[in-house]
Amino acid sequence: MAIHYFCRHCGTNMGILDNLSIHADHLGLNTLTNEERQDMISYESNGNIHIKSICEDCQEALTSNPELHAYDYLIH
Repeated sequence: MAIHYFCRHCGTNMGILDNLSIHADHLGLNTLTNEERQDMISYESNGNIHIKSICEDCQEALTSNPELHAYDYLIH
């Protein structure tokens, strides 16, 4: 099982936690609402987990240009 982190705005692979036995509480997933979990987390049949987050570049772009929040995908 691996946990893959991707940026929800640009699709960048932000990292992989591989072959770990981690409880969701340690990742902070327990703080998400059910709606946030459905939006941010997906599970593959092989046990891998994909988590949508935000990369530093997109966070900086959104902070500097709030009008970008109207777009689902950012290119940088």
